[in-house]
Amino acid sequence: MTSDSDDLTWETADSGIDYVCPGFEVRRDEVVLPDGTETDFHYVDEPPAVVVLAFTPDGEVVTVAEWRQAVGRTNRGLPAGTSEPGDADLAATARRELTEETGFEAETIERLDAAEPANGITNSVHHYFVARGCRATGEQRLDFNESIRVELADYDDLLADAVDGNLRDARAKLALFSYELTER
Repeated sequence: MTSDSDDLTWETADSGIDYVCPGFEVRRDEVVLPDGTETDFHYVDEPPAVVVLAFTPDGEVVTVAEWRQAVGRTNRGLPAGTSEPGDADLAATARRELTEETGFEAETIERLDAAEPANGITNSVHHYFVARGCRATGEQRLDFNESIRVELADYDDLLADAVDGNLRDARAKLALFSYELTER
């Protein structure tokens, strides 16, 4: 257990944005380490994100297959996206992202969990939601840089793929494991 007065705490002397691109910024903090050393620390600065574990009325899971340039392959995962300025209600953000990425709308949506996926290199917080009664109601409304195919999956098969390493997307795995441990 740690506290705010922890002897590991770094002091931030200054902070600024070094690079801006769609979806995130790279922030540089000038910091003073506990031993007095002054240095810079860079990290990805991005708004809160949502991840949606969406179930159809038949119990299938709405998944997405999406090209991921950073790993050079199509990735299977769950609908997800970052909040926009003015988004005060993350459940509403989750509904919007589900509809934009998949064309599905949820009857109900509830909070599942929240996590910091890589807090050594980003300040990102992912907020996980479970959506139920999801039905295809319209077309996808993808961002200019999204290439997404919607696929329905059997929950147990998807969970098995997560356990076996055939599903590599960490956001999807965390959603499935959290759901399995707390909801099922």
